[in-house]
Amino acid sequence: MDAKQKQRPVVEEDKVAAEEDRSSDSGGEYTSEDEGTEDYRRGGYHAVRIGDAFKNGRYVVQSKLGWGHFSTVWLGWDTQKSRYVALKVQKSAQHYTESAMDEITILQQVAEGDPEDQKCVVKLLDHFKHSGPNGQHVCMVFEYLGDNLLTLIKYSDYRGLPIHRVKEICINILQGLDYLHRQLSIIHTDLKPENILLLSVIDPSKDPIKSKTPLILPNSRDKSSIESAVSRLNANMGRETSAAKRAILEREGIKMGSRSTRQNLLASADLRCKLVDFGNACWTHKQFTTDIQTRQYRCPEVVLGSKYSTSADLWSFACICFELATGDVLFDPLNGDSDVVKL
Repeated sequence: MDAKQKQRPVVEEDKVAAEEDRSSDSGGEYTSEDEGTEDYRRGGYHAVRIGDAFKNGRYVVQSKLGWGHFSTVWLGWDTQKSRYVALKVQKSAQHYTESAMDEITILQQVAEGDPEDQKCVVKLLDHFKHSGPNGQHVCMVFEYLGDNLLTLIKYSDYRGLPIHRVKEICINILQGLDYLHRQLSIIHTDLKPENILLLSVIDPSKDPIKSKTPLILPNSRDKSSIESAVSRLNANMGRETSAAKRAILEREGIKMGSRSTRQNLLASADLRCKLVDFGNACWTHKQFTTDIQTRQYRCPEVVLGSKYSTSADLWSFACICFELATGDVLFDPLNGDSDVVKL
C-alpha cells in the first residue's frame, strides 16, 4: 500500500454531523436519533425496508440495528447459511464508496490474520454492491453481535460497573488493539463505547435466536405493521447531560425493565466483546486525515494538530475505562469549533 496515494476526501458536513450525533454503525437496541429523511436522496442512504432481500435474495432484512452518518445497519437473515448477520448499507456518493472500499481492505486484512477468531475484532463475512434509486451502495455483511458498551453503561443507570467487570471488558479491548497495532499496523481512530460490541445481548429476551423470533422472509405479509413495531423498538436514548440521564431512563424503563431487573441482567451478562466499525480506520503508514476521533475520546496530539499513531487509540481506551467504571465521560467537550473541554 502506497503511503503517497491520494487521500480520502474529508467532507466538512460529515465531520460535524458525526461529532454532533455520536451515532454508531454498531448494533444494540438503544441507538441515537434516527437518521432523518433529508439524506434519502441521490448519493445518500438506500431506503431499506423490513423484508427486503439483498444479493439475489441471500440476505433478508429483519430489523434495524443502528445507523451512522455514512450508512445504516440492519439485522439480516442469511438464507444460504441459516444464520443472523449484520448488514451495513453505505451511502452511494463517490467519497462514501471510496471510504467503504478502504474499510473492506482493512477488514479483509483483519480477518486473514485471525482465522481462529481469537483477536476480539469483528469479522467481515461478505461484501457486494446494491443498486437502488439513490445510486449504487456498497454493502458489508458482518457476524451478528450483541449490545454495544454504551447500552451496557445505560443498564448500569450511568453509575458504572464493578471494577472486576470493567477489567473483563478491558482485557478483550486490549487484545483487539494489540492485534491491530502490533501485527497489522492499523489504527482504529474512532474507539468509543458505541464501537465495541458484546458477543451477545444483555437481555436474552431480546436475542432473536434465544427468543425464537419468527423469521421475516421476502413473501411476509403486513410489512407496514412490522416496520412500525421495529421503529418503536429503535427509539433513541441519545447522549444527554448527566442531569437528564435519569429522566431518560424513566422514559425507557419499560424497555429495559425495573432497576432490579437491569441489575440482575447486568450481573449475569457475558462481557466478552469485539472492536467494530472500521470506517475511519487507517494504517500507521497510510493515514487519510489528521482530523480523527469523536471529541469525548480525542487524544491531545490530535487536538493540537500534531502527528498521531497507535497511541491515539490507547488514549481513547483510557477514556472508555473511566466511563465504564463511573458512568460518566472523562472529558465533556463544549459545543463549538474548538476542542475546549470540561473536566
